[in-house]
Amino acid sequence: MPFKKKPQQIEKYERHYSERGLSDKLSRVARRAGIKVVYLVLLLFYAVRSDKISAKDRTIIFGALGYFILPLDFLPDLIPLLGYTDDLSALAIALGRVAMNIDDDVKARAREKLAQWFPDYDQKKIDEVV
Repeated sequence: MPFKKKPQQIEKYERHYSERGLSDKLSRVARRAGIKVVYLVLLLFYAVRSDKISAKDRTIIFGALGYFILPLDFLPDLIPLLGYTDDLSALAIALGRVAMNIDDDVKARAREKLAQWFPDYDQKKIDEVV
C-alpha cells in the first residue's frame, strides 16, 4: 500500500457517505475495483448496522466508505491496478477496528450481495479478508 491512513484521518471523509452514493459507486465500479475491495465495502456496510459497533467505530466506517465514494482521492480510481489501493487501505483500517464485532450474519449478508456482482467468485479469495 502506498500509504497508511490513521482512523482520525479517515473520519474527515464521513460527510461524503450516503447509502445512495455507495450503491451508485458499487454499481459503476464493482468489477473494476475487484472482489476484495467490494467485499470489504459490503462487510463495513452491513457491520455499521450492527449494535455491536460503537459510535466512534461507526464514524470510522462512514469515513472509510465516504473515502471510497469520492471520485478524486489520493490515487484516482481510474488509474489501472493502483486506483483502488488507497481505498483498500482506508477500508482495511476501518475493518481492522471492527473485525472482532463482525459476526456470521454480517459475513453472510456481504457474501450474498457479493454474489450479485461476482456470481462465480472463488470463496478462497475472500476467506483471508475476515
